[in-house]
Amino acid sequence: MNKKNVPQKRNPESDLDILREVHNNPNLSQRDLARNLDMSLGKLNYLIRSLASKGLIKINNFKNSDRKLNYIYVLTPEGIKQKLNLTLKFMERKMKEYDELKSEIEGDN
Repeated sequence: MNKKNVPQKRNPESDLDILREVHNNPNLSQRDLARNLDMSLGKLNYLIRSLASKGLIKINNFKNSDRKLNYIYVLTPEGIKQKLNLTLKFMERKMKEYDELKSEIEGDN
């Protein structure tokens, strides 16, 4: 099986990072998004297409004055809900980690 056929492991935090970045900067190119998120362009492309296929991101293309094809990424209403859900789950995980570390530290004293 080649690399293109190997399913990628999903990371909810990567999805959340992309949804946040798209929400805050819908006009960024994929190259800029990849750079901002510190991931490869190929991985970002894969994840963007996956989010679009789930209806969380809408991809609009347009031609600018230089006749180059560009894209605008927009969160759909479902994407906004998913961003909120992922944010809440992220915060719950971090609070649980904090509580566990706090208990561990207090237990050592």
